[in-house]
Formats: sequence, structure tokens, C-alpha cells
Amino acid sequence: MQLAYIQQLEEAIAQQKEEIIYHPLYRSITSIDDLKVFMEHHIFAVWDFMSLLKALQRSLTCVQIPWYPIGDANTRYLINEIVTGEESDIDHLGNRKSHYEMYLEAMEQCGADTTSITKLTQALKEGNSMQIALRIADAPEAAVDFVSDTFDIISHATPAIQSAVFTFSREDLIPDMFISIIKDLDSEFPESISIFKYYLERHIEVDGDHHGNLALEMTSTLCGDDPSVWQDAIQAVKRSLQFRIKLWDCALMKMKCQKDQLSKEISNPS
Repeated sequence: MQLAYIQQLEEAIAQQKEEIIYHPLYRSITSIDDLKVFMEHHIFAVWDFMSLLKALQRSLTCVQIPWYPIGDANTRYLINEIVTGEESDIDHLGNRKSHYEMYLEAMEQCGADTTSITKLTQALKEGNSMQIALRIADAPEAAVDFVSDTFDIISHATPAIQSAVFTFSREDLIPDMFISIIKDLDSEFPESISIFKYYLERHIEVDGDHHGNLALEMTSTLCGDDPSVWQDAIQAVKRSLQFRIKLWDCALMKMKCQKDQLSKEISNPS
């Protein structure tokens, strides 16, 4: 494994990762309504993560007929193992379900609005371009930018760069503080939070450990010993992290506006 290159990349993105992990958004989640806002923004990152994952599988394995072996067998194993866990995991009832489907179910349980993400996927199924579909969905502006960046990577970046973004800007960004907040909310509102709590616990168990190691090995193999590839990877990961910070900023602003409105209604009852 190219440890020196990995260390260089991690050092280059350390400040942005710290901004995400210690973002004030998490401390602002003090109610179910706050969590709804968070989930209504985060769902776009959950969905396009799956699209980036499948783009990697398409590039690194044969997904057409007639079949023939493509690339390195170990890399095929790594991506297929991650896809299996992400696309066909076990939900809280023991049923097979993708992490995206689990997240939608968690949103529905807590009363978050799934209209925007549902409109997006439906518009894409109907053959609309990504930009048109995002307009139809009336997605938050920061979510539009986030998804657009991901699909730019899917459309134009090499598998090595796609893998780097997948590995270093997606898999390990859930802070302990956020887990603690969700556990506190779950203890008070288990009928609203239990599925989301399970999703997070499953994400940490599967993605943060097993999948994280697989993705790291995959990126190391694909980037190899070419310094220019690793430099390109650093730039792409930093850009992706910056769009994640903007997504969190957007969600935090929505939370604050929502709380301000509630305070006004309480102060000036009709």
C-alpha cells in the first residue's frame, strides 16, 4: 500500500475534515425538527454516494453481456464487496435493503420530507438530465452543487480519482458528537429515531471499518506510484469536502431560520 502518498493526502485534507467533524451543525440538532432538516439535506449525499459506488463498479468490473474479465481480480473483489454491503445490507428487521432505502425509511419514521429526493430520482428515471432533474426536485442549492460535483467526477474523472473521492471524502465523516446527540434523541423519542439510530450504527460498523479498509486498498492500487495521480486525487477530494461543508452550512442556516420562526410564533401568538 502506498503509505507515503496516503499520508500526504490525509495531511492535505486534514483541515477540511476537521471543519466537517466539528461543524456547528451537529450541536444545533436539539429536536426532531432539527433532525428532519439535517436528513432532508443529507439524503442527497447518501444517494449520490451510491451512484459514485456503482460508477466504480462499472469501471472496474464487467457489467455487460457477453461477460469477460476486466482489470485486476483483487480490485474487482474490493469493489464488489463494498457494493454488496451498501446495496444489500440487513435492516433493523433483518430484511435485505440498501443503505439508501434504510435512510428513506428513517426519514419517513421521523416525519422528514422525502419529496425532493423522490422527485429527483423519478425525474432521472424519466430520462431528464441531472440539472433538469435537480430543478424539478427543487433541491436545496447546496445539495445541487454537491450532487453536480459528484456527477462531474462520475462523468469525467478516472477510476483512480473516483476511488479517492469515495474513500477520503465520504466514508469516515460521522463525528462521535453526532452519534451521542442521536442516542439522546432516541432515548426520548424512540418511535421517531430508532431506524436512523440503527442506520448510523450499521454505517459505523460496516462502512467505517470493513468498507473503509477495502476502499483504502482499492484507492492505493488504482493510484499506484504516480505522484501526478495522487496530486489530482488530493484536489478532487478537497473539492468534494468543500461541497460537503457548504451542504452542512446550508442545513444549519435552514435550522436557524426554522428556530427563529418558531420563536416569533411563540412570542407573538395570534
